[in-house]
Amino acid sequence: MLKPGDKAPLFCGVNQHGKNICLKDFKHQKVALYFYPKDGTPTCTVQACNLRDHYPALKKKGFEVIGVSTDTIQQHEKFSSKHALPFSLIADTDLKIVQAYGVWAEKQLFGKKYMGIVRTTFIIERGIIREILRKPVSKAHAEEIMQIKS
Repeated sequence: MLKPGDKAPLFCGVNQHGKNICLKDFKHQKVALYFYPKDGTPTCTVQACNLRDHYPALKKKGFEVIGVSTDTIQQHEKFSSKHALPFSLIADTDLKIVQAYGVWAEKQLFGKKYMGIVRTTFIIERGIIREILRKPVSKAHAEEIMQIKS
């Protein structure tokens, strides 16, 4: 399991605009790398819109926001367009990024077990994990990120 102080696993993935996004491209920025279960679900929408609404303040504090889920590029494009999201959403359909960060795990809903993404945010600076938000509050997620001292 990753912990603060560990090197962040490097990755590249394609965002909702078909652009290749690599963690190494942000080595001089703080990155809020957030993993979420599914585009368009109520809690994921609240979280994404909270980050959208506070995106200028996050940028002012030096953060770049990158979302990751196992949805397709097309699903990300639809979700991003519908909610005017100003940040990248990476399509991790082959589960490489979610597994590298240890957020792909067994979950349970109404007694049924299944595999899925555990909502988690990694704050990465200069390639090092500075903080991990294991249970972010979706409606106040940007505020949680901005309270982190670097």
